[in-house]
Amino acid sequence: MIERIDDMPEGTIGLRGAGKLDKSDYVDVLEPALQEAVAAGDMRLLFELTDFDGLEHGAWIEDVKTGLRSLVKDHDAWHRFALVTDIDWVAKGTRAFAWLTPGEVRVFGLGDLEAAKEWVSA
Repeated sequence: MIERIDDMPEGTIGLRGAGKLDKSDYVDVLEPALQEAVAAGDMRLLFELTDFDGLEHGAWIEDVKTGLRSLVKDHDAWHRFALVTDIDWVAKGTRAFAWLTPGEVRVFGLGDLEAAKEWVSA
C-alpha cells in the first residue's frame, strides 16, 4: 500500500509505503504524485517505507515504467529525494544507486522523519 503523507512542508510531496505493493499503488497514488511534482517543476519527494513485502506481478511493470519515465522524461524536475526507512537492504541499495537518480538523494532512518521533511524542503 502507498498513501500520501498529509503533513508535509509546502512544495514537497510525501508518500508512505508498507506491505506488498500492487499495480494500483503505482497507478492511483505514486504516478499522480510524481506528475504533480513534475508539473510544479521542482520535485521534492519524501518516501517513507515502514515495511516491505515485495511487489505483486503487475507492480513490477509499473515500477519499471515509472523509473524510466523519472530518469529520462522527468529528469530535470528532480531536486531532492529523501528515503525514510529502517530496511537495511533498501537503504543500502538506494545509497549505492543514488548516482543514477536525478537530483540529490539522502536516506534517513524511521526515527528521523522530521529531519527528512526539513531536508527535502530546503
